[in-house]
Amino acid sequence: MDKVRKMERVAALTKIMTDRPRHLFSLSQFSELFGAAKSTICEDITTIKETMGHFGLGIIETVAGAAGGVRFIPKVSDTDTDTILHELAFRLAEPDRIIPGGFLYMSDLLFTPHLMVKVGEIFMQRLAHLEPNYILTVETKGIPLAFMTARAFDLPLITVRHGSKVTEGSAVSINYVSGSSKRIQTMSLPKRAVPNGAKVLIIDDFMKAGATARGMVDLTNEVGAKVVGIGVLVATAEPELKLVADYLSLLILHDVDEHTKVTDIRPVLTSD
Repeated sequence: MDKVRKMERVAALTKIMTDRPRHLFSLSQFSELFGAAKSTICEDITTIKETMGHFGLGIIETVAGAAGGVRFIPKVSDTDTDTILHELAFRLAEPDRIIPGGFLYMSDLLFTPHLMVKVGEIFMQRLAHLEPNYILTVETKGIPLAFMTARAFDLPLITVRHGSKVTEGSAVSINYVSGSSKRIQTMSLPKRAVPNGAKVLIIDDFMKAGATARGMVDLTNEVGAKVVGIGVLVATAEPELKLVADYLSLLILHDVDEHTKVTDIRPVLTSD
């Protein structure tokens, strides 16, 4: 292949690594791809690392050893995190989002890629210490958020269904009482979806009493895996005592007044 100039290598390396956050690439891969010595690739990576650091765009991490390499870790600054959460709170407080029953219309935001990419990175940043092996959510509205969180972690996403699908083989099912409708519902998980002993991080869009999250915890336990954490975009302030003991919420919904069309929703800021 033709000789690749430094500027071209830097651009390509940046694209490859940022397209797959937290994935460990070996220097040999890049050396073969660009037809360049490892020392040259290391110089390029140093340039990317310095640029990322200067503009607060993320971290380039080098892992030493025979099985080592280099990876990109997204980093959302405290300022940017607070800005994103303030924006989401502002948009969710728009009067025309209130629908009968005191619920908020959230689907347009949940299905806006650039917003969910950032929210997924915020979850990854705040929950990376839990070291999960899988991200888990329940169909359907939480899927975009959970998918972007899985991308930020470079982990597989598992979707719990309301009822089993014959195309997914044998499954484990449980009944739970929905917090919103107060009806008994069923959720199921294919037996082969999560290995025994796996560490699972639950990500969902909304939590009121925590019944759905509790159901996902119980279902995960049934297949022999362990829930290491729960992250939700919005949690209600009441009831204060949820059916799950420990969770991270990025926004707290304090009140929705259908008559005045006023919604009190506040971000959980980095300084809180």
